[in-house]
Amino acid sequence: MVGVGRSAASLAEARRLGAVAETTTDLGRAVADADVVVVTTGVGSIPGLLETIDAAVRPGTLVTDAGSTKGTIVSAWERSRRTRRGRFVGAHPIAGSHRRGPAAAAADLFQGRVTVVTPDRKTPAADVEDAADFWSALGSTVFTMPPKDHDRLLAATSHAPHVIAAAVAAATPPEARQFTAGGWRDTTRIAAGDPELWADILLDNAAPVAKALSRVAAATEKMLAAIEKQDRRKLVALLAAAKEGRDAVGN
Repeated sequence: MVGVGRSAASLAEARRLGAVAETTTDLGRAVADADVVVVTTGVGSIPGLLETIDAAVRPGTLVTDAGSTKGTIVSAWERSRRTRRGRFVGAHPIAGSHRRGPAAAAADLFQGRVTVVTPDRKTPAADVEDAADFWSALGSTVFTMPPKDHDRLLAATSHAPHVIAAAVAAATPPEARQFTAGGWRDTTRIAAGDPELWADILLDNAAPVAKALSRVAAATEKMLAAIEKQDRRKLVALLAAAKEGRDAVGN
């Protein structure tokens, strides 16, 4: 397992923790003899990195990624599919947390988690199967869908919630922070994520995120109206519907 990064200190920490066997800052050299390449950086840089990787890998090498958006990444690869050396299949393991760096690594990170594999309609079935097998071998339950469907669904379950968590954190008065407890902290936990990384995600998936946020705004307006009108019956019904949706997901 060869880890590639930009920071010598971070790479040294990854080696110390046993997350990787070797490290380098030279991406081309790292992937030259690889059997599988996994790109796990911010979505804004993935298309460019895929070009560097494809120029260096052996023909037929499986390449996948862990980007939180898929449309732009897959489309960029597909524009030059005929001349590609590697076999890229986009993916998004829905795991991890707001933490980053080697210290946040976990050997069982993907166990029992969902990974979405997002092939283009022209992606060979064998490539899709190999990518799905790779993520499945790490413990994931694998779903396959087009990039557009992935981006629409994740806008609702991941991207819009991040905006909402950030908004709650931003709107909380400084003098109230000492009175926060589990509810506030659970709601805002993901707002602690890397702002640069999340800006790229939200802008890359702007239209689906905007639609998801509009739905949240409409639901919020209904609750606000019930509160302003002191309509307890309506408010209970809205809260009960929300509780039913949350309970359906489980823990």
